[in-house]
Amino acid sequence: MADHRHHWVRAPHRAARTQARAELPLPPVLAVVGADRRLRGPYTAVGTLLRALVPDALTRCPEAVRRHDVEILTTAPELRGVVPATRETLTSLAVPKERTRYYSRLRTLRIAHGLAEFLTEYVRALGPGPRTLVVEDAHRADPTDGEFVAVLLRRMDPALLTVVVGTDDGPLDAASSPAEPLGPALAAHCARTDAGGPPEPAPERGADLAARYVREDGTTDDPRAALAHAELPAPQRRALHDARRRELEALDEPSLRLGALIWHAERGSDPAGPAADLLREAANLCCDLGFYHAVLDYGERGAALVDHETHPVHWWTFIAKPTTALAALERTDGILPYYEEARATSTDPDIHLQCAYGTAMLYTRFLTGERRDYRLARGWINTAIALAGQHPDPAERAFRTAFNRNGLALIEVREGRPEAALALLDACIAHLDEVLAPGSHALHRSVLVHNRAQVHAGLGRHEDAVADYSAVIAVDPNYAEYHFDRGIVLRRTGRLDEALADFEAAVRLSPPFPEAYYNRADVRAELGDVKGAVDDFGYVLELDPAFVDARLNRASLLAELDETAAARQDVEAGLAVAPDHPELLALKAQLLAAEGEDEQAAAACSAALTADPEFAPAWALRGQLSYAAGDPAAAAADLERAVALDDDPGMRFNLAVAYQDCDRDAEAVTLLDAVIAETGDHAAHLQRAKSLSRLARAANAETGLLLAAVTDLVLAAGAEDPELADEAGRLLADLRN
Repeated sequence: MADHRHHWVRAPHRAARTQARAELPLPPVLAVVGADRRLRGPYTAVGTLLRALVPDALTRCPEAVRRHDVEILTTAPELRGVVPATRETLTSLAVPKERTRYYSRLRTLRIAHGLAEFLTEYVRALGPGPRTLVVEDAHRADPTDGEFVAVLLRRMDPALLTVVVGTDDGPLDAASSPAEPLGPALAAHCARTDAGGPPEPAPERGADLAARYVREDGTTDDPRAALAHAELPAPQRRALHDARRRELEALDEPSLRLGALIWHAERGSDPAGPAADLLREAANLCCDLGFYHAVLDYGERGAALVDHETHPVHWWTFIAKPTTALAALERTDGILPYYEEARATSTDPDIHLQCAYGTAMLYTRFLTGERRDYRLARGWINTAIALAGQHPDPAERAFRTAFNRNGLALIEVREGRPEAALALLDACIAHLDEVLAPGSHALHRSVLVHNRAQVHAGLGRHEDAVADYSAVIAVDPNYAEYHFDRGIVLRRTGRLDEALADFEAAVRLSPPFPEAYYNRADVRAELGDVKGAVDDFGYVLELDPAFVDARLNRASLLAELDETAAARQDVEAGLAVAPDHPELLALKAQLLAAEGEDEQAAAACSAALTADPEFAPAWALRGQLSYAAGDPAAAAADLERAVALDDDPGMRFNLAVAYQDCDRDAEAVTLLDAVIAETGDHAAHLQRAKSLSRLARAANAETGLLLAAVTDLVLAAGAEDPELADEAGRLLADLRN
């Protein structure tokens, strides 16, 4: 059988990598794509691949294209006239001035998973035989492409599609996403080939070599070409870039506006003109799409070309968009200097308003620990509200005021005043409904109602929360997070079928994200669909192998199904990620105990209690193990701790049994009385009778036992638990004698 592996080919020069790749025993090549972000910015490699495959996929597997239209159109905008967009939202459709919500930094990871699944379906539709995908220049990739390649390496079966990744021999930090870094994925999933050799020979010299460098959009790795380009006289060099930019503009391909067009414009005859315009356009677009690393790159390059005096609108974009990107990427230390620069440079009240709001949210949401400061945040948001109230247009004034009072509502929630937050949100919603035309600022109005739903949910006002979630779903039905949030509240209220429908809608409407499947799995388990729940937890782990709670929950279900080997495998995999996870350790102990490995089980319980001394199930299980080992005193001590932490009837019953073996029958009776009152449990009646017997209260014991017999027909028929009925019968006979 062939040894199918992905491959990582490293060499300083592309020509050497190409030669080394030719010597590998690879299946037929499906596509060779370049990942150099200089060409098309984010998703350079992905877009190139999709433009080549999707037209054919529309014939071979049209349903796969439909299911992944969001991922395809986000990464290959040139296909918008080919692939219908079926899941637009208020966020995706919002005009720039009404954009008040931005995607999570994890959106690109969801897109990567969706694309990997699309590619899997497409390759299967091609028919028998493995194929090869080559991704070259991955060291120059944007983090979006690096993230996709990392996901593909982990999830793609190399017997179906062998992925060959070419890089130089340097670090891969610039191409990596923290959510799914490229370097570790290459090391974990690829056979590595290191090649050497000089750069490819270049017959051209001087101006010809420089012209090739420009014609190839600066992607050549031949240092002689870059040197020849640098040595050209400036007017000649700029003319080459201007001409190449005009050639690329004529292609009218949107993704080129994120890469090569910008690169040529920066080196052309008027960098502060076309280049600044393109960089501003790219920063705005990529911020809207959630391509945040690119936003930082464009912002830095744009700020080098313009200043506040010559290009105030561009200058502000290169400040505002990077702050949004830094917040989304949780790189908060870099945000405040941008706002300080803006406040020190501009007297524009709109800019000061936005800086005040951003600073308030920085101290409310993004800074952590001692750096979070709600009082300072309140001061900044009040400044923003005051500035918003000065706008001369009534409709715009109402919108800006509501937007910033929404920020104040968040501060109220964080400071423990949810009722004050509700009052603010109610007032904002009512005022906008009164002042704004229907449909105006639809996105932000839906955000206000959604925020109110979240406050209602936090207060336990589930019906109010469901009503608000339903209202925003009515106006924005394709926004998956609304269905997800409503599903969580519906589940809390026991409306499991409705919750399941919402989680299924979230799954259907979004590129894959683990939380939707995780919650659907939990609901499926509660509804008795254990196999469906196990499958969903399995898919969660395919998306995110480090999702420890999914490991725990799947292992628990597998244990219920008596698939103990698989359950233990999940437990060990979870503990490899989180070695001090008390619930995993307790489940490990439970599985070990079931296999008779009591000593190891007790050690696992002790480890769980070291991790969390307040974890009642571990105290209870260790108590049961001590009891089974013949040490009722130790069992009672552990079970007392368990009952003190969790007043569970089962734990109280076990403690009562341990008390009986320690001759503490009076305490046992007290515990059993409570268990019987709460559960009417047959075994509790029997144990109570035993304790009463030993306390020389035989008449009471007989009365209690006979009552149990009448109530549960245990002695009359013994159908429910024959062994218990027999034991009760023997005790009753002893008592009567």
